Amino acid sequence: MSSPHSTILNFNADVDYAPGGIVSKRILEKSTGNVSLFAFDKAQRLSEHSAPFDAMIQVIEGQAEITIDNKPYELRTNETIIMPANIPHAVFATERFKMLLTMIKGE
Repeated sequence: MSSPHSTILNFNADVDYAPGGIVSKRILEKSTGNVSLFAFDKAQRLSEHSAPFDAMIQVIEGQAEITIDNKPYELRTNETIIMPANIPHAVFATERFKMLLTMIKGE
């Protein structure tokens, strides 16, 4: 479900942590890609996978290790990384963290 247009959003407040889990909320969904919010409890992960489109992670709060093509990157609040299409990547919450994930489909 997408959020309504012309509505002020507060990404940090729009998704809450769940003990021992990962919470996601779709903000925008279009045929060309989508935007989702995630809240990860500490030590939660998305195991390695790849996708046929570029994806950008923006850390809203906390800290995470993002692995792209077997190389780890430590991201903290207000940092962003772009994951290229068709390259394996994974997400691990080194601390509780929230992120905004933007996925853009190729031409």
